[in-house]
Amino acid sequence: MSQKPNKVEKDVSASTSNKLLVICIDRDNDVGEKAGIITPVIGRDACIEAAQRLALEDPEDADSNSIFAAIKTYEDLISKGYQAEVITVAGVKSRGVQADEKILEETKKALEKFSANGAVIVSDGEDDESVVPVIQNILPVISVQRVVMKVSRSVEYSYAVFGKYLKMIAYDTKYSKFFLGVPGILLLIGGIATVVGYTTEITAVLVSILGGSFLIRAFDIDRAWSNWAKPTPMGFIRIFTMVAGVLLILSSIPAGINSIDVKLLESETEILSVFSNKVIIGQFVSGALPILWIGLGAIFAGMLLSNWIGGIPRQISDILRIVVLVALYPTVFQFTNIMINDESSFSLVPPLLGGLAATLISATILFKKYRKHKDQEMVSD
Repeated sequence: MSQKPNKVEKDVSASTSNKLLVICIDRDNDVGEKAGIITPVIGRDACIEAAQRLALEDPEDADSNSIFAAIKTYEDLISKGYQAEVITVAGVKSRGVQADEKILEETKKALEKFSANGAVIVSDGEDDESVVPVIQNILPVISVQRVVMKVSRSVEYSYAVFGKYLKMIAYDTKYSKFFLGVPGILLLIGGIATVVGYTTEITAVLVSILGGSFLIRAFDIDRAWSNWAKPTPMGFIRIFTMVAGVLLILSSIPAGINSIDVKLLESETEILSVFSNKVIIGQFVSGALPILWIGLGAIFAGMLLSNWIGGIPRQISDILRIVVLVALYPTVFQFTNIMINDESSFSLVPPLLGGLAATLISATILFKKYRKHKDQEMVSD
């Protein structure tokens, strides 16, 4: 509990008051609601009893400490030769105007027994201190003291959690490799660059490393790759199909370029005109499409096969992914025909409807099969 008795002495010395009323304010009436104490509580012994009862009912309530702080302030003033009295006043649980009126009436009752000419307010927060203007209507307020606990559970908990996270960052490899490893690499490269004299070039490298690490962590690329590359049969299947699929997708680019008519390329003198020529674009897509689709199919088939072997219940989404890939092929192929041969755009409608129907039928069959399998499992259980 932190309090400043020197400030009270200065405030009292600066005033002309010699009969002081030390008022502990409990605006939400915890002392009445929790401990069943009727306020105003007048006198040192009565306030000590009230604080003890409240502390026993709720050891975490700060109002009991405020009452003890008011008693200490009262004893300090008595020891300095002032005439003083200590009281505890309370409002109502809902606070507001009713609480302020009740505190005002209780203060008036205390003044009938001890005719003070100055008040010292003790509270544990701004809410209680909002009653100060109300008390000033009947008694000059010389000093306002706020009680702050030196040891707060929330502060201790915050420090404990903060220390736990610091320990995780320092010793847990899952976190240290990013929070310490990446800054460590950047600092090491930056230090070497400063010594060698290639500051400008190395700055670009540092920014690239930092940006790459942020992207990898943001999109969980490191975790995804670690799952894909696990030394298990499913992991080897995923690695094989992923590498094969990526190679096929890359090889679709030269396949698309080779399918373009050379005469069309020679007739176009500027690069922008090449990309704006729909025939050239159509021929490129038409040539790249088979290899591209095979590459994507290899990746999706690898996911399906690895999940099926591993017993992971993702077969529906994996199969649907392949079905959609197959169903989209005629639509994309017809799009290339429109680009190359100037066919009507309405020619896209039949393959699009056919692909949609195939997807819906496949999804219906798969979901029915999945539900039937689930029902059998529930019956067997």
